[in-house]
Amino acid sequence: MDDDDYEVPSPHEHALEEAAERERDGLAQKVALMTAILSTVGALINYQSGNAQTEAMFLKNESILKQAQASDQWAYYQAKSTKAHIAGVAAALAAEPAQRQRFVDERDKEDRARIGVQRTAEKLQEESRRLAAESDAKLRPHERLALALSCVQIAVALAAITVLTRRRWLLWGVGLAAVAGFGAAASAFLVS
Repeated sequence: MDDDDYEVPSPHEHALEEAAERERDGLAQKVALMTAILSTVGALINYQSGNAQTEAMFLKNESILKQAQASDQWAYYQAKSTKAHIAGVAAALAAEPAQRQRFVDERDKEDRARIGVQRTAEKLQEESRRLAAESDAKLRPHERLALALSCVQIAVALAAITVLTRRRWLLWGVGLAAVAGFGAAASAFLVS
């Protein structure tokens, strides 16, 4: 046997290896904890973003429904206007006074009905505009929350790369991405 076949580490080398191992394990534990926190925050941001989007879509659908109802009322208004106009023409062409009066009464009745239909149509249009504005307001935070979630996901990915490569300087990227994500999420709540 040669002396070169066996390598016996010195106590100093053994102590250095143990210290490096503890340091690696400590880094992995810290990054794992940070990743868990980032993932939890990311899940909360995702929930808020989805909730804002769902509420905005509901309000937009309601707005579209009200606008369709308003369009129906305006079509009904046009029908009433046409009927009133025809009754007015018929009254002008009628030879007998009783017949003329009947057409004048019909025209007046259609004009009164038309005014009520117009009010209803205007109310529905106003309700549609209000719901559309509410929908837009609900959707505004969604864009910032989506950006926040992307930043948090980047932070989680960088944390994983940090553990795999054992490059501590990557923690700066994790921190920057996390702060950007938290800032975007906070601004979404402040804007809304």
